[in-house]
Amino acid sequence: MLDHPHAPPASPSLDERALAKALSGHHFIGGRFVAAHGRRSFAVHNPATGEEIARAAEGDAHDVATAVENAAHAQVSWARTPARKRGALVAQCAALLTEHAEELARLIALETGKALRTESRVEAGVVADILSFFGGLGSELKGESVPFAPDVLAVTVREPLGVVGAIIPWNVPMLLMALKIAPALVAGNTVVVKSAEEAPLAVLRVCELMNRILPPGCFNMLSGFGPECGAPLVEHPKVRKLTFTGSVEVGRIVARAAAEKLIPVTLELGGKSPMIVFADCDFEKTVMGAITSMRFTRQGQSCTAASRIYVERGLFERFVDALAAKVDAMVMGDPLDEKTDIGAIISPGQFEKVEGFIAEGLATPGAAARVCSAMPKDPALKKGLFLRPHIFTGLPRESRLVREEIFGPVTCVFPFDDAEAVLAEANDSEYGLAASLWTNNLKRGLDLAHRLEAGLVQINQNLVVQANLSYGGVKSSGLGKEASLEAMLEHFTHKKTIMVNYG
Repeated sequence: MLDHPHAPPASPSLDERALAKALSGHHFIGGRFVAAHGRRSFAVHNPATGEEIARAAEGDAHDVATAVENAAHAQVSWARTPARKRGALVAQCAALLTEHAEELARLIALETGKALRTESRVEAGVVADILSFFGGLGSELKGESVPFAPDVLAVTVREPLGVVGAIIPWNVPMLLMALKIAPALVAGNTVVVKSAEEAPLAVLRVCELMNRILPPGCFNMLSGFGPECGAPLVEHPKVRKLTFTGSVEVGRIVARAAAEKLIPVTLELGGKSPMIVFADCDFEKTVMGAITSMRFTRQGQSCTAASRIYVERGLFERFVDALAAKVDAMVMGDPLDEKTDIGAIISPGQFEKVEGFIAEGLATPGAAARVCSAMPKDPALKKGLFLRPHIFTGLPRESRLVREEIFGPVTCVFPFDDAEAVLAEANDSEYGLAASLWTNNLKRGLDLAHRLEAGLVQINQNLVVQANLSYGGVKSSGLGKEASLEAMLEHFTHKKTIMVNYG
């Protein structure tokens, strides 16, 4: 039995509040729940109501050391486990998470404010899919035979790196964690994850569920704050690989720490993703595509959100009117209500940040905003962090709303006349994570796709990250790739050369 005073239920639970309380106050280290070393905890709030729903363990350097030591001990035997068996165990984890998908969806909706129907169920399903995908790749950890000399056998083998330290954000925490832990585990590494302080519950439940299948110590979960918990994880000498998703500023700190230790690092950072709409597009599909691209159902809290939309001038007014009408019809409300399209902003700090951008945009001469959707009328939600989507036009190109990542339900729309000019404008950004093009002229679309400075470019669609499709940015959007076989081989193993002289 797990060492926990109020053990979470063994079977899937649809009582998300009871589950949140049962998960309170503990890390998961070495196959069991463990209280924080300092016995400290911090509140986890429901963004839709402001209520405290749980307490999360407040980790420190001692907790980090305990988790890393457990991971390092487990990694010795895990690395010796046949790769296909490791993959089979990860695939079993996927099956178990599928059984708990609705439970996880409700829990993530409670702690992040993301709408259950439009966002949280999608994330819970994708997590299982990612684990299933990587679980099938154990046999792909192959080496090569190298022609060197007639009497020398030269081969390469893929070996794990050791303990992987993973730091995840709060916007899609389960999905982004899965992109890190699944390839790391299948490749023979063990993992210590530091969750986001705003969203520590669902990922902790995932960890506990997967530990029913994985050997103890292979997958460990810590919660806490960056300086006290994240920094010690990044700096620990036994952590031999770092993978981080979050802000550019913190990404630079992680990269510097990795450089000091001379270890590999994967960074998935910010974005200011352009969406380019030509007049020959499928209009209705493109308008709906803008809603998906901007991640309005997630309150725009996505690094791939289409926060810069460029529309060919002849279509501009019609497009803005149609987009505003569609977003205005979306229902904002209780994330756990099946009628809700749009939930809440994650935290008071993020809410204030986005409000600041909006105020700046509204105060800009010549700018205008379409303010969409209606605030929830339920009195129980009066303290919730709900923010109406804003569609800005008329902003100058040097505006902070155009240059900086907002991470909220705010997009800026501009007319354009010339394909080359809009390409230059789209590329005029420190970011280069994602972009989309909407046109029925595929020759033009493919030409521009090759010249857009982004790690992921889609034409006539803008899907979220998908298993088996390499994902990662250029410029300030990060280093390395995720979600693919390439990610597992290049970022979670090293290649060793072995030579045998039999002459």
